[in-house]
Amino acid sequence: MLLDPAYSQTYVEDCEVCCNPIELSVVFEEGELTAFEARELGQ
Repeated sequence: MLLDPAYSQTYVEDCEVCCNPIELSVVFEEGELTAFEARELGQ
């Protein structure tokens, strides 16, 4: 997956393996990734 380090973001993407939706949250500070979280949705 490609991430834009210009800003933090949260979005939903389907898992490439099981096709279930996953909520992805990424936090960037000064262009550096400082936090990443993936959470399964809809279970």
